[in-house]
Amino acid sequence: MKFQKHVFICTNQRPADAKKSCGEACGLALVSAFKKSLKEKGLSDKIRAQKSGCLDVCEHGPSMVVYPEGVFYGSVQESDVEEIILEHLIENKPVKRLRIDFSEDIIK
Repeated sequence: MKFQKHVFICTNQRPADAKKSCGEACGLALVSAFKKSLKEKGLSDKIRAQKSGCLDVCEHGPSMVVYPEGVFYGSVQESDVEEIILEHLIENKPVKRLRIDFSEDIIK
């Protein structure tokens, strides 16, 4: 596997009259912040951060998902980037306060 972890950050843009979207809620700024910090820490060859289309959790935006774990984060701000990198991407401990809880969304 080329990368140990892969971070997909929603940058989807919707028309002005539609529901909110991550693109208008700093999605691209988050991508830049992740890429910059990963490069500064010498991790860009192990962890990939990139923009993605809609992750279908718009109500939690700006949103992102980390693979291979499949951990979704919501309401992520640039000020959260370092915490996510240090805690989750390096220490393998997901950041609970930002994690989206899908436990009630499970189809029974």
